[in-house]
Amino acid sequence: MPSMDSCNYRVTLFYKLIAIIGGSALAFGQIPKCTTTNRIAYFFYCNLTHMPPVNSDTLVLDLSFNYLSEVNSTFFPRLLQLVDLNLGSQQTERLIVKKDSFRNTPSLVKLDLAYNQLLILDSDGLAGLSQLKILFLYYNKLNGSILENDYFKDLMSLEYVDLSSNEITYLRPNPLFYHLYSLDIINLRHNQISSICAGDLHSFERKYFTIMELSHNRFNKWETLGSDRCGNPFRNIEFDTLMLSGTGFDVDKMQKFCGALNGTKMMQLKLDSHGMGAGFGYNHIKDPDNSTFVGLVNSNLQILDLSTGNIFSLKPYTFGNLTVLKLLNLAENKINRIENKAFCGLNSLITLNLSYNLLGELYDYSFEGLPDLTTIDLQQNHIGAIQNNAFKSLEKLNYLDLRGNAMKKVTFFEALIPITYIFFGGNKLKSIDSSYVYSTFLDLSENDLNDLGGLFKILQYPLLQYVILKRNRLSVCYSHFSISKNNSLLHLDLSDNMINLIWDNGQCLNVFSNLSLLGLLKLNNNFLRYLPEGIFNGLESLQTLNLSSNLLTHLMPGVFPTNLDTVDLSKNQLYSPSPKVFLSVKKLDLTHNQYICDCFLLDFIMWLNETNATLLGSPYDTYCMYPPNFLFQPLHILTVENCDDDKVLMPLMFSLFVLTSTTILVLMSTVVTYTHYRGFCFATYKRILGLIIGNEKKEEAADACKYDAYLCYSSKDFQWVQDAFLRNLDTQYCDRNRFRLCFEERDFIPGEDHIVNIRDAIWNSKKTICIVTKQFLKDGWCVEALNYAQSRYFTELKDVLIMVVVGSLSQYQFMKYQPIRAYVKRAQYLRWPEDIQDVEWFLGRLSYQILKENTVEKKPNQASRKPFNHELQNIETIS
Repeated sequence: MPSMDSCNYRVTLFYKLIAIIGGSALAFGQIPKCTTTNRIAYFFYCNLTHMPPVNSDTLVLDLSFNYLSEVNSTFFPRLLQLVDLNLGSQQTERLIVKKDSFRNTPSLVKLDLAYNQLLILDSDGLAGLSQLKILFLYYNKLNGSILENDYFKDLMSLEYVDLSSNEITYLRPNPLFYHLYSLDIINLRHNQISSICAGDLHSFERKYFTIMELSHNRFNKWETLGSDRCGNPFRNIEFDTLMLSGTGFDVDKMQKFCGALNGTKMMQLKLDSHGMGAGFGYNHIKDPDNSTFVGLVNSNLQILDLSTGNIFSLKPYTFGNLTVLKLLNLAENKINRIENKAFCGLNSLITLNLSYNLLGELYDYSFEGLPDLTTIDLQQNHIGAIQNNAFKSLEKLNYLDLRGNAMKKVTFFEALIPITYIFFGGNKLKSIDSSYVYSTFLDLSENDLNDLGGLFKILQYPLLQYVILKRNRLSVCYSHFSISKNNSLLHLDLSDNMINLIWDNGQCLNVFSNLSLLGLLKLNNNFLRYLPEGIFNGLESLQTLNLSSNLLTHLMPGVFPTNLDTVDLSKNQLYSPSPKVFLSVKKLDLTHNQYICDCFLLDFIMWLNETNATLLGSPYDTYCMYPPNFLFQPLHILTVENCDDDKVLMPLMFSLFVLTSTTILVLMSTVVTYTHYRGFCFATYKRILGLIIGNEKKEEAADACKYDAYLCYSSKDFQWVQDAFLRNLDTQYCDRNRFRLCFEERDFIPGEDHIVNIRDAIWNSKKTICIVTKQFLKDGWCVEALNYAQSRYFTELKDVLIMVVVGSLSQYQFMKYQPIRAYVKRAQYLRWPEDIQDVEWFLGRLSYQILKENTVEKKPNQASRKPFNHELQNIETIS
């Protein structure tokens, strides 16, 4: 019997033959229909009823999907070099192939007569095709006579015949098949064969078939199976692969079938889509046991496929007689229990597939008796617990796949022998409890990991080379270990996480510092707005860096290592990048960014047109997003003649000169005037101040405030406040908003005293909203505005102040300021939500607080309180 390698070689060679000859149309996909080009004649869907004119040296002729109803000896001209002919899928009710129809095409290697509604084939219709290797006859309503008669008598080179999806009910091949020595693949899938007995395949005896496909026939009605009068249907025939999928055999019929084979030699037996097993809740149906496959003991079987069934429990010694079996496929059953010694006897098994079953736990006895096992596939089960020594007996295990299970923790790492590939993706891991992983490749993707410090743990194993952490929830980093400089990490995937939160908090900025061998780093889809300075220091071998689909707006020169070869910056928000950033990069993807096409982009555009770097992606995907008249204009077609530096800067320099001179003159005049008339100025100021205060009180009494709310925040937070609050609440930003908001950049009177502007904003607004951030606490004007708002509270006895805390401010950080402590004692502050999906709810809550009118009851001792202004004198000044 040929070895497995030689059989695989023959199958590969067969598919290459189909690809080269039968699939030649794909190589010339641009050839128009109903023409002949480069010795390829395409005449499919051409409404033909007769043979079109073609060149005599044609190699490939496609006449499918036409209206040909008859082929005879005069149909084809002399096409002595034709090797591939397609006559399939004719639109007529039938196709008649008469005697000597192919006498003018003697060199045919592949003939396709498939998918005709009815094929009427003369017994000499295939005469003269001595070179034919591949024959397609599927979907033609052919019956058993196609094999029983001598239609194939001249096909001495035939290697593959496809008779699937016909109406064949029996198999009794004509004796001529003795002489078809090359025939080694026959496809009889989806016919109506109900039984095969000894002697039916007498013409196939002493032949070796690479593939015999008998799947999805009607063998479930095989009443004589296993009886003495039926015998072994495959007597004296050898197979590389025998396919009998979809038989529906239960355990008894499977036992009879295996017994009937009686040592027939085969390398692979496919029995998937069987009927064995109790499934879930059907105890009256048997699972296979140690007697089911005993008939295969002398078959030298190396691959057994029992996938897609209802096997629920694996009994002891179920496969105990298959001592030379190397691959066992039990995927897509209902296996829930592996009993003790279930796999004993499989001394040569290399690969075990238990994927897509119902396993919930693995015990230390689950895989006993598998000394040579190297690969085990357990993905897509429901495994939640694994006993520590479950894999310890598998001394040669090299590939462990546990993806798509329900593990919340991994506690058996220390009990593992070294395994090259470990896959834990798609589980529910929240942390990595082991700091020593015996693996070269570790996949932890699509879990619930949130601590990047786990990477520091697993890299304690010096031989780990590939780590996949994509699609987790990495957002914090507590590094209790340090990464050794002797690590071997080559590939690190951190994509689809929240690394931005880690770096924003200043955590683990040294995560890459000791990864000197790392060649590929993926950081795409991490919401990165910036790259911390020196974050890639130490990556001496980095070749590929993926930063796509982030929020990067600016890159500092020198941020990338000099050895970097490929960078992906697509789908970011780069506005006007400096070419100096990319000087050392050889391959670069800058597509789908937010380029602002003004003269500041001049250097970048010139660099794009002159660089020797390979720009990945289409140049039409590198386009402008602003100004509107340049929207989606590709950068490579923009002209730069109008961006002369002198012409552009001259008006700007003159404007700056005039503005500076005017500012200095006005300032000097103001100082001189104030020095000489300071008494008059002070008196005027007091008089105006009195009028303003009077007007405010009058407006207050009339309950007709100019604004709904005054937004008080640090000027350094303006961009964020604008995006978060103004665009969602202020009427001038959007008509659907309902509030008239007051804020410094728009509503303060230029040139007016700043404290007067603040006081006017507070008294002319129903509520004051203080956006408390780290910058707010450092801004003296903001704290002063908070004092004024509290003063109004004590004056009107109305809850007119709303405080919103933003960012990672701790209770201690803002409670150390006395005005904030005073507010917190009497009211609750709001905190900006961390999760973006809660923002809409938060804005609704804030809107309610703005509209809500709360009157504060005056306490009995409140009249005796010292004026609030007196308290303010004791507050620590904040610069």
